[in-house]
Amino acid sequence: MDLGCGDGVPVTQVLIESGLEVYGVDASAAMVASFRNRCPGVHVEHAAVEDSTLFCKSFNGVVAWGLVFLLRREAQEHLIAKIAASLTRGGQFLFTSPRQACLWLDAMTGRESVSLGREEYQRLLQNVGLTLIEEQQDEGDNHYYLASKR
Repeated sequence: MDLGCGDGVPVTQVLIESGLEVYGVDASAAMVASFRNRCPGVHVEHAAVEDSTLFCKSFNGVVAWGLVFLLRREAQEHLIAKIAASLTRGGQFLFTSPRQACLWLDAMTGRESVSLGREEYQRLLQNVGLTLIEEQQDEGDNHYYLASKR
């Protein structure tokens, strides 16, 4: 599942090209319309991720690139729990958020952004049965967390 899938590029597109069945969720009607044009036949839901009905399904993987930090702390906690519940055993969750706890205005959306920081994300993940298995930082200072369901 691609949370905050936007128009499907690049995440959904790469997953489809890898032969995976993908479900997308995005809160923007315009992005969902663009997604449907770019990724015909791929299931996409127009909803805020917190309200998505797709979490009743099971997934081997969930990606939330550039999304988690746009949510309030409580919404992040709730979303992480919903993701954990929808993952199959061994399923993985990849998301981005700064390594340090901080607040800022997101350059793309203008929304207040909240990183809970590495230690808090690790604690939240553990509380819902996920293990932080890897972290990466790219040249643009984007921090990636990869967790797996025990």
